[in-house]
Amino acid sequence: MYPYAAPLRDLSFVLSEMLEHESLNLAPFAEVGPELVDAVLEEAAKLASDVWAPLNASGDRQGCSRLEDGSVTLPDGFAEAYQAYAEGGWNGIGVSEERGGQGLPEVVASSVQEMLHGANMALGLCPMLTAGAIEALAHHGSDELQQRYLARLVEGSWTGTMNLTEPQAGSDLSRVRTRAVPEGDHYRLFGQKIFITWGEHEAAENIIHLVLARTPDAPEGNKGISLFLVPKFLVNEDGSLGERNDVVCASIEHKMGIHGSPTCTLSFGEKDGAVGYLVGEAGRGLNHMFTMMNEARHKVGIQGIGVAERACQHALAYANDRSQGRTPPSRGGEPCTIGEHLDVRRMLLSMRARTDALRALALLCAQQLDVARHHEDEPRRREAQARAEVLIPVVKGFSTDQAVDIASLGVQVHGGMGFIEETGAAQLLRDVRIAPIYEGTNGIQALDLAGRKLQRDGGAALSLLIDEVQATAEALSAHSSLAPLGAELAAGAEDLRACAALVLEAGADAERGADAIQAYATPLLSLTGHVLCAWQMGRAAIIARAALDAGSDDDFYRRKLACADFAVRQWLPEGRAQRRVIEAGFDELLSVSLG
Repeated sequence: MYPYAAPLRDLSFVLSEMLEHESLNLAPFAEVGPELVDAVLEEAAKLASDVWAPLNASGDRQGCSRLEDGSVTLPDGFAEAYQAYAEGGWNGIGVSEERGGQGLPEVVASSVQEMLHGANMALGLCPMLTAGAIEALAHHGSDELQQRYLARLVEGSWTGTMNLTEPQAGSDLSRVRTRAVPEGDHYRLFGQKIFITWGEHEAAENIIHLVLARTPDAPEGNKGISLFLVPKFLVNEDGSLGERNDVVCASIEHKMGIHGSPTCTLSFGEKDGAVGYLVGEAGRGLNHMFTMMNEARHKVGIQGIGVAERACQHALAYANDRSQGRTPPSRGGEPCTIGEHLDVRRMLLSMRARTDALRALALLCAQQLDVARHHEDEPRRREAQARAEVLIPVVKGFSTDQAVDIASLGVQVHGGMGFIEETGAAQLLRDVRIAPIYEGTNGIQALDLAGRKLQRDGGAALSLLIDEVQATAEALSAHSSLAPLGAELAAGAEDLRACAALVLEAGADAERGADAIQAYATPLLSLTGHVLCAWQMGRAAIIARAALDAGSDDDFYRRKLACADFAVRQWLPEGRAQRRVIEAGFDELLSVSLG
């Protein structure tokens, strides 16, 4: 596997030139300047490239193993690499200083997370779930729970997990059957959870499980589910660790990818019941857990982008190494590498353009989360929150779908060698294939966009985004060399506006509305992702063109222009085809016999 180089210049371009470090203008970040952001990213790049990335291939080959006592052995070097991360203070990078964190903006934390996931996705999953646990506990935990557990989670000496899925439930959490029996100031939990990422390991002193369960008097359905904190080791009043709780790893999954990440089946209450503590209000567990899930969904999108970036680097390095064939006579007819063949160059440019676009959109979403949390003006906070909530299913769903395709193209660039494990291209595809599935399948993300986010405000938040897309299209059209991009982007914006209106109208139908939303959700998500990503690349083109017109001789900007042209004029048309899919209706989905 080729070395991984953290994409510092690309990240800096988005943060400083596209987003103009807007998050740094918010009051909590008054002491954070661009120079500090650059220094943080450089240090994170060293950790990612020098410590985490070298363990990616070996962790995949070795994998995890479960011992007879239920403990799990990690791949060699993983525990030490996690400790280097925690000791460096990286776990609290986006947590406020009041809670013991570094107090940096979410947009900076997301940039760091992209590098870590690009370096080693299996290892990066551990702190990703901990970040969600911190968010859930900070928002919904009692003062006592926060005082006892939050600081250690923030510093990374304890890690967190999210326990939703059960064998009979899958994504339908209304069918959760894990029981929580009250006992004094705590509960005793009994049940089994599956697919628990980093559910058991020895890299941290303690593991804090956030678990969905039902109390004995809870009604059926979603309203009967509560959220509980269940530590691996009980915690004494002075903060020291006590006896082992009644939660054990019953097995670990043997997966297609992310072999270095222990994915566990956890059994609660094989003896007297696992001691757990209610988080937030009884019966509102799903509401509280969605705080954690929204955090995780954005991070899964970031994760996919990280792997896509590594696939780009890997494919380009191989294409520049692999000698095969000759250039056409018009270009000299000389022996060449495969990187000189235009079909390979098309694949490489497609990979790079899409990765750049996805990164820009994900970091825009992170910046909107910063504004939603910290802006002094309440209407601005509400507007940013509405925008972020529309963007999150796109970042999670569209980014991870695209990341799978980008990694698959990486295998294709390698040719037959890509199908051989030793080159490393196959691992990237195997690893990232889980990203469209977990934290809510991408079908669920599409339903969230088309059914919940679009319907609840009549499409207002999405419409405001489309207005900005159209404004960028007009700015492109005003520049002679960028006008073709403006015309294509304007057409994409019109497609998205028309399809959003169609889905809104169809969804309001009393008889067929629910079916319409299910049928149109995935095409709408794809169209939305294509248009919003093309918008970001249109903005990048304007910035790059201005830099070159001002006399810059930086090839970086020339590559940005090439990527923007590809994204808007060759990639966006694929997404625009989804309008034809939506306008075709869904009668055949209801009438066809699939038996």
